[in-house]
Amino acid sequence: MLTKRIIPCLDIKNGETVKGVNFVDLRSAGDPVELAKQYVIQGADELVFLDITATVEARKTLLHLVEKVAAAINIPFTVGGGISTIQDVDALLNAGADKVSINSSAVRNPGLIDELSKQFGVQCIVVAIDTKLEDDWKVYVKGGREATSIYTKQWAKEIQERGGGEILLTSMNHDGTKAGFALDITKWCTDNLSIPVIASGGAGNNQHFAEVFNIANADAALAASVFHFGEIKIPELKQYLKTENVNVRL
Repeated sequence: MLTKRIIPCLDIKNGETVKGVNFVDLRSAGDPVELAKQYVIQGADELVFLDITATVEARKTLLHLVEKVAAAINIPFTVGGGISTIQDVDALLNAGADKVSINSSAVRNPGLIDELSKQFGVQCIVVAIDTKLEDDWKVYVKGGREATSIYTKQWAKEIQERGGGEILLTSMNHDGTKAGFALDITKWCTDNLSIPVIASGGAGNNQHFAEVFNIANADAALAASVFHFGEIKIPELKQYLKTENVNVRL
């Protein structure tokens, strides 16, 4: 049985880690390199680094910062933000990323998923979906600032068909609320897709992680502020998950 992964997420703005609620009201959460080192010590399984304003500001990811974080850690490292070409991915992999996460650029140009997975391998390409519950779950782009008419379930299937290796699914309704993950849409994805699904948005306590693994069958769970501010400590979380029959790496 595959182990379930615990993934802290560094949301980066102007070179520092930030965290908000429902994608707004951002506050500082510390130095990304120092946080990254701490997460390795704590036993995080992977680390995600999202340059959250790169797309909106129409610029590339902060390469020098990616290099610094990559040099400080020895766990799988996924980087996202402002990626739209083969050259962008090449630069990030050379800077030390193991995987890249694309979002708005994939919605704008779905063929990019095919192109990148052919060039770099499926295992390297994570497609992030920022989703909000309206009449049904809908896809948002540009860091959650812009609605689309695309339905999340349909898009998730297309991502898999085009060669996306993994889906990072963030519920905007749940983001930063600490009220628990979006179990329904997460479970729909894990039931209907064969690629791994990372659940994101809403973690507030240990039980929320147990639910997203045991009820929604997520392959990984990602969180930010509860880890950054020490509200949940990864070693304690993993011990708790063991008692809830979740297979994690201790």
